[in-house]
Amino acid sequence: MGYGKNVKEIYYGGDYNPEQWPEDVWQEDMRMFKKAHINQVTLNVFSWAALQPDEETYSFEKLDRIMELVRENGLKVCMATSTGAHPAWMAKRHPDILRTEFNGMKRKFGGRHNSCPNSPTYRMYAPRLAGELAKRYKDYENIVAWHISNEFGGECYCENCEKAFQEWLKKKYGTIEEMNRSFNSSFWGHTFYDWDEVVLPNLLSEHFEENRTMFQGISLDYRRFNSDSMLECFQLEYDAIRREMPDVPITTNLMGFYKPLDYQKWAKKMDFISWDSYPAPEDSPAAIAIRHDLMRGIKEQNSFVLMEQTPSVTNWLPYNRLKRPGEMRLLSYQAAAHGADAIQFFQLRRSVGACEKYHGAVIDHAGRDDTRVFLEVEKLGEELQLLGDAFLEGRTPAETAIVFDWDNWWALEYSAGPSVRMKYLDAVQDYYTALFEKNIPVDIIGVDDEISKYKIVIAPLLYMTKKGYAEKLETFVKAGGTFITTYFSGIVDEHDLVIGAYPGELKELLGIWVEEQDALPEGEQNAFVYGGEKYSADILCDLLHLEGAEGLSFYEKDFYQGMPAVTRNRYGKGNAYYVATRSIPEFYQHFMADVLREAEVDAILDTPHNVEATVRENGKGRTLFLLNHNTFGVEVVLEQECEDLLSGTIHKAGNALEIEDKGVRILKLS
Repeated sequence: MGYGKNVKEIYYGGDYNPEQWPEDVWQEDMRMFKKAHINQVTLNVFSWAALQPDEETYSFEKLDRIMELVRENGLKVCMATSTGAHPAWMAKRHPDILRTEFNGMKRKFGGRHNSCPNSPTYRMYAPRLAGELAKRYKDYENIVAWHISNEFGGECYCENCEKAFQEWLKKKYGTIEEMNRSFNSSFWGHTFYDWDEVVLPNLLSEHFEENRTMFQGISLDYRRFNSDSMLECFQLEYDAIRREMPDVPITTNLMGFYKPLDYQKWAKKMDFISWDSYPAPEDSPAAIAIRHDLMRGIKEQNSFVLMEQTPSVTNWLPYNRLKRPGEMRLLSYQAAAHGADAIQFFQLRRSVGACEKYHGAVIDHAGRDDTRVFLEVEKLGEELQLLGDAFLEGRTPAETAIVFDWDNWWALEYSAGPSVRMKYLDAVQDYYTALFEKNIPVDIIGVDDEISKYKIVIAPLLYMTKKGYAEKLETFVKAGGTFITTYFSGIVDEHDLVIGAYPGELKELLGIWVEEQDALPEGEQNAFVYGGEKYSADILCDLLHLEGAEGLSFYEKDFYQGMPAVTRNRYGKGNAYYVATRSIPEFYQHFMADVLREAEVDAILDTPHNVEATVRENGKGRTLFLLNHNTFGVEVVLEQECEDLLSGTIHKAGNALEIEDKGVRILKLS
């Protein structure tokens, strides 16, 4: 689901900031939008200061003219609430709205994301503005969605947050005694006797650097609290809009694997998912695809809106490399292949000043419609218009899932040991990349999601085992499923308290007992043999004993030579695998090929290296996307007859289809 149900076209456009330009430019923008086949604009993203000059006054006259202009020109609108940056007068008169940094420094006015989420001022004025906007524009039939704030993020450590955190803890734990137990507060004399004795965990208290804390339980709960605080701010604006416009869907733009906010929890409060994709030039196709799959999976809606991408260049990297010819089109269709039902840009016209003046735009500073970038945008718009609703709201037919959990991410990387080199996203990416390169569709799911529909469930670095999750996995494997987890899994509960002998509640399912973990310094490795090939063992080596499982590979050296490195436990009708160390991409390719064969999970299509094959299914049928991420042309042999949706050409089964470098083929399968 994107901008509502039963949409018959792909919404194409992006962030438009006409308030930054003289009004005599606006009509020319309308002409160029039509030429580029742009049919939707996101308005009013950062206009709070212009809309509200003081506590009681609202000035909507310029926005009125903008709204009339876009309506007259047939453009749909995603209306933003402008609350991503508060006005200067508000900071001067109500300093409680300003954030306090992790080191205790109080911010002054400036930048954006500078509002304390627990500020009474912010919580009063932000939803009030959202409500005033909804009241004024509720009769505009071209408003297809609302966009609250912009890229919620950051953290605050002020006195208001500290008091709110104490109340949050009181609500969560009920009694001081239960909180003390959950924090293991008898350690280092931290026993609390009253709620107001709890202070925020930052550099003034529990932390000796940002990601290293002396009391993991308190720091973990503050992560949860901060995410919840911002979600409450989103909900306040959501409710204010909903009172005036009960039917228009409401969202905010997310940012992929953004660590501070638990997007799986946020998704439950959003009508549809939208997000901003800004891959770095060095990112692999798999690294880009996994973010789309995460966004597709957090709400189980099959689809999302690509709210922002650059048509050409970003502006915040050390070296801002241009997207090469064809690259914007390729990345746009990759987003569509993984669930995007709308393709949007930041920005439609390039700003003339401040930090985003060199960020890419559809209309450059030259204001011409014959630039390379504009012509590529125009061509893509023409194609999207031709595609219509061919794949809209289409689901991805995945039989394999990877478990991702924000609590686990936070807790694992706050852990005081065993290795600072151990990163959650790296472990997830290891398995995802191996599947992506075999054209295996993957759902990224949370621990609350249903798993019985999958053949394979992978939970890399499942450090935290939440209540009831081990039983859920046991039921899945008993019924014939395949489960894979890794080193340093099954260690703690949701309070970051060690459950007992490792891997805790997963011991019976995995049929092993882990005695110790050996953290290897950078440059030092062990090794193991799997399927006749030798692979490196890096970062962490679990020293484990078999208790029902069979060893498939064994360490090659050191005092734990001969101990298992990869195990399989037959449990009920299924199998549970444990990979006790981190290895290289070739191992994951080899290992997953064996697991996929055993679980009878097939690839979408066998393609040359770096050619991605992805399918979406809806009521109109199955659409196959072939995406050539290479800088040279390739041939792909088709397994069944299909029609090219852009050219109308029919391709027979067994034919070799030529795809140019960075080329795309969108095929309707027979």
